[in-house]
Amino acid sequence: MSDKIRVNTLLDFYGALLTSRQQEICRCYYREDLSMTEIAEIESISRAAVSDTVRKCETELEHYEQVLKCVQARDARSKIYARMKQDPSCKKYIGKLMETELIGGEYE
Repeated sequence: MSDKIRVNTLLDFYGALLTSRQQEICRCYYREDLSMTEIAEIESISRAAVSDTVRKCETELEHYEQVLKCVQARDARSKIYARMKQDPSCKKYIGKLMETELIGGEYE
C-alpha cells in the first residue's frame, strides 16, 4: 500500500485522535495534496514545522494502529467477506455485514 494511501486509511480510523491543528495540516497534505510549502504559507508557519507535524502525525497514527489494530481487523474481515461471497448460503448476510463496516465516523 502506498504511503499516502496508508496514511489516509489511518486518518479515516484515527484522525479524530489528533489535535485540530494536526488534523488541518493532515487534511491539507493528504486529502488536498497541497505541498508543505503551500501549507506553511496558509498556516503562517515554517515549512519545517509542517514537515515535523506531518512526520509526528504519521508516527502517532501508526502507533494507534499498532495498539488498536482497527485497519488490520477491517482488512481481515474484508478477506472473509470475499470468501463468504463464494458461498451461496452466506450471500444474503454479506450486504448486512458490509454495511456495518460503514457505521462510525469519518476523518472529515
